[in-house]
Amino acid sequence: MPESSPPVDRPLREVDGPLDPETLRTVDAFWRAANYLAVGQIYLTANPLLRTTLSAEHVKARLLGHFGTVPGLNLVWAHANRQILARDLDAVFVAGPGHGGPGPNACAWLEGTYSELFSHIGWDERGLATFFRQFSYPGGVPSHCAPETPGSLHEGGELGYSLLHAAGVALDRPDLTVFCVVGDGEAETGPLATSWHVNKFLDPGRDGAVLPVLALNGYKIANPTLLARIAEDDLIDLLHGCGWEPHLVTGDDPGEVHQATAAALDACLDTIATIQAEHRAGGPPGATHVRWPMIVLRTPKGWTCPPVVDGEVVEGTFRAHQVPLPAARTDDAHRRVLEQWLRSYGPDELFDDRGRPSDTVLRLVPHGDRRMSANPVANGGVLLRDLDLPDWRDHGVAVERPGSARHSATQMLGAWLRDVVQANPSSFLVTAPDELVSNRLGDILDVTGRRWQATTDEHDDRLDPQGRVIEVLSEHICQGLLEGYLLSGRHGVFTCYEAFTHIVDAMFNQHAKWLEASAQVSWRRPLASLNYLLSSHVWRQDHNGFTHQDPGFLDVVLNKKPEIVRVYLPPDGNTLLSTYDHCLRSRHHVNVVVAGKQEQAVWLSVDDAAAHCARGIGLWEWAGNRDDEGRRPDVVLACAGDIPTLETLAAAALLRERLPRLRVRVVNVVDLMRLLPEDQHPHGLPDREFDGLFTEDRPVIFAFHGYPWLIHRLTYRRNNHAGLHVRGYQENGTTTTPFDMVMLNQLDRYRLVMDVIDRVPSLGARASTLRQEMVDARSAARAWTREHGEDIPAVTDWRWPGPSEAGASR
Repeated sequence: MPESSPPVDRPLREVDGPLDPETLRTVDAFWRAANYLAVGQIYLTANPLLRTTLSAEHVKARLLGHFGTVPGLNLVWAHANRQILARDLDAVFVAGPGHGGPGPNACAWLEGTYSELFSHIGWDERGLATFFRQFSYPGGVPSHCAPETPGSLHEGGELGYSLLHAAGVALDRPDLTVFCVVGDGEAETGPLATSWHVNKFLDPGRDGAVLPVLALNGYKIANPTLLARIAEDDLIDLLHGCGWEPHLVTGDDPGEVHQATAAALDACLDTIATIQAEHRAGGPPGATHVRWPMIVLRTPKGWTCPPVVDGEVVEGTFRAHQVPLPAARTDDAHRRVLEQWLRSYGPDELFDDRGRPSDTVLRLVPHGDRRMSANPVANGGVLLRDLDLPDWRDHGVAVERPGSARHSATQMLGAWLRDVVQANPSSFLVTAPDELVSNRLGDILDVTGRRWQATTDEHDDRLDPQGRVIEVLSEHICQGLLEGYLLSGRHGVFTCYEAFTHIVDAMFNQHAKWLEASAQVSWRRPLASLNYLLSSHVWRQDHNGFTHQDPGFLDVVLNKKPEIVRVYLPPDGNTLLSTYDHCLRSRHHVNVVVAGKQEQAVWLSVDDAAAHCARGIGLWEWAGNRDDEGRRPDVVLACAGDIPTLETLAAAALLRERLPRLRVRVVNVVDLMRLLPEDQHPHGLPDREFDGLFTEDRPVIFAFHGYPWLIHRLTYRRNNHAGLHVRGYQENGTTTTPFDMVMLNQLDRYRLVMDVIDRVPSLGARASTLRQEMVDARSAARAWTREHGEDIPAVTDWRWPGPSEAGASR
């Protein structure tokens, strides 16, 4: 065999099957044209239709991209188009394989959508040259299905989420079909392995259909893939067990594979239509015992590329994963094989004299929005409509004076979210990893159930095949379904235990990057924000122990662009309601809200809460001591988070009682972004306002919900940063009592009073007695927990005393 060989000549054979000869040639022409365009994107900057012999200057200096998975993607797209035309399907395409971008890019160009959205890339030879040049090129487009790819709503930069996104898109869209290609490398990931169970949440009565295509080309970057190497019977048993009915397509002969793919798609879509018709005609509720169809597609890695390069077998091996001819610019032999490879697709038959797709290719292109590259579902902001939001104030709590009322903040929110769900029955979704009731949001279940399509038992609680809540003990499924729902133009909330939100750190990263990138694409419209509600948080996981105590998701979130991320730490139930009303109205953000679920004091009235949340940060005059207008405080007590706020107010009350002449200012932060300078974040405070709150030279004791260094990171450019002392989570935890937990991390009220004494120079020796009392109080509180197994009554029974009871003068 030669050192490098061009693709084997595989003339299209007219194999028997559902495709008549003309349709077979049409489907094959579209497939070949898409493959040609994919190769051109990876290699060429000029001479896009090979009008002359390929030369070095026609080839990119840096060859970047991935061809191995592209022929399979293009095959599915071509056959999906046939079905769209035949059945008038409303369909979108999800490309799971990570760097398969050349395929959907090519299909979008063939369908004319690319040129409609990018005016500088015409639907002709000149535009084709620009189209090729931009791919994986400085200032161009990435090698995966990025926001710049028409028809894409799934990037695939990180593998594992394609099936989840596909199912999220299909929810509440009964007429939609989602063709979802799952790569076999992707299928090895934990999220995708779990995703096979997503069919238990799709209701054939009100949801669209997801048709998975498991593309087994056999290899990843350097290794074989597991599902391609297990026995076929075992693979079928695995998929059967997950509730799918696999249809097998195997081969490398184009004619045979086209006919087999057409037959499989016919069978799958007929089955889907039958299932949906039965359920929509009053058949059995839900989809119990439904086995949804899918396709297992086995074709060679890098199908149609050169079989051998530099003496190594490429087609059908891991060597076809990326760039099969890596030296095409500098090596004459590689370049000759590249030209033969491109010509093997028959470009003269596929494109006319102007460089447009030929009539044969265009016969397989649907019209208007029926093109998968132009379907508005894949540009969800176009379809997005505002939620019908009830007035959150109706669920607020009356507060005669600060702390006089006590309620669970998340339970208050749950009652409001119940009304949100009821008012928006087909555009609002709540996901939770089996923690809805645990996080005190159970009132939502008064108006809907937990979505469930598997068998039920008499002891089950409020399961519903059409429920608006999806609970499954997989954070990946919860986030992935919600992302798909949002990306296709709807709204929702993901609630989770704070520590375990880290499980979806990477998913958050990917979604935030999608939002960042899509904001730069002119034709992409803003989406509803991704809203997190993190409860069962670090300071109230004392019963579950160290593994459940981690506030670090906030640090992960703040690594992203300030235009995208928001972090809110409401101190009580009224501020939580106001905050979440804002979040559900917002667009194109990731909103992270942390709130406790235990009964706690409500500090602000409804009106005060609204004003405080609008400011994002504020001076609580009622909580301070002798902080008179025009006089600077001796010390600033700042707080962010419900438990830090409680401990700060308790410390402020102690200081007012014991050191009544000390001028104490209390500042509460709801919107963490307010701590950033105004040139660093849209919510950032100007230096003048920041200094007005925190002073330029007085000590600031900051009690923070998370890791202390995050506050330092946000404020390091501020004038008084040297005077800032932050208390927060110090990675000390165990199974203990709530107050012992804050003491373990030096965040308790007694420690905060000691910090004030240590950092206010004017106190000196006159506060030494109080400081010793605080040391003793900490010891007594610790001893009480060890003897009684609960916190000392002085802590559990503490209530905000109010100005007169504290003995403070104003």
